[in-house]
Amino acid sequence: MRMRRILGLALAAATLAGTSALGAVSAEAASSPNITRDECTAAGGQVTARPYGATTCTLPDGTSQTIT
Repeated sequence: MRMRRILGLALAAATLAGTSALGAVSAEAASSPNITRDECTAAGGQVTARPYGATTCTLPDGTSQTIT
């Protein structure tokens, strides 16, 4: 009985660790990539340069992305 409990806890910990790693990879893949000035204007966006800040592209749907 004690061996089953230990194996069950080990299996639960391994499953949780695998899920956490998968979630981190999925979050990285879901983040939006950077965009260039040409891609921004071609998509109908507006390029905004902020002093001491990053240059961003504001797209017509309201989202903003950093320009590389």
